[in-house]
Amino acid sequence: MNAACPSSCPFVLPRPELSGTPGLVRRLAAGPAGGQDYDETKRNMLKLLVLAGIAGAAGGGLTGGSLQYAQPPIVGIANFPRVQLLDLDGSALTSAKIAGEYTVETNDVILFNYPLRNEPNFLLNLSPPKGGTGGASNVQGGVGPNKSIVAYSAICQHLGCPAPNISYYPPGTCPATPGGQSFYIHCTCHGSTYDVTNGASNLTGPAVLPLPQVVLEWNQSDDTIWATGMTPNSPPVNGHFSTLTGDYAVGSQSQLTKQQPIHQCDTF
Repeated sequence: MNAACPSSCPFVLPRPELSGTPGLVRRLAAGPAGGQDYDETKRNMLKLLVLAGIAGAAGGGLTGGSLQYAQPPIVGIANFPRVQLLDLDGSALTSAKIAGEYTVETNDVILFNYPLRNEPNFLLNLSPPKGGTGGASNVQGGVGPNKSIVAYSAICQHLGCPAPNISYYPPGTCPATPGGQSFYIHCTCHGSTYDVTNGASNLTGPAVLPLPQVVLEWNQSDDTIWATGMTPNSPPVNGHFSTLTGDYAVGSQSQLTKQQPIHQCDTF
């Protein structure tokens, strides 16, 4: 049987060859006058790809910005502030009050925060009681009439145990005298001991760094005591990348607080 179309068949345009994914429904649209037909499906796909690229770029920028703001900001201060120290009752701390209230024999842990709110420091007066003997004067970084008032970080430089787990030990607290010292700072967590007469240098390990020392200023005109910085050779406070980062500033004043010490002679 001859299947050829007779001359009476309507004229049929030749079918253009299509390329692409089998089964994809395509639509042919008429091109400009005198031009060739074009594949509208392919054209729409190209439009979608362009739009997806623009949206992806915009979305990437938004995501990057969102991640940037999702990260917690680094909290801290730029410089060491000059902070006035206040006594336990909130009045201005003076060298005369320190001499009357705190001596080398004081058993309580006397603390103040500086320069950040989460950085406690020991306040020590290494002078003996009035009429007594012992103690120390003219110590490194000491202020006051006898240069016996010093301040050191109350966070151990080994693994960061804070006061009162790390405490000041007055003379006679324990039989042990590390480095020949009868009074010192000792941490009950792992046994580190520090020399309060020599910049809180290490007497026993495992800590290998000294306690950071606060620079104190004695204003002789009104006898007040101020914290103004940390000594140049002080390491950062344990747990802080920098002593100035990790919390907010204490403000213009920092008041003393008192805690019961934790003394354990069997940890040496």
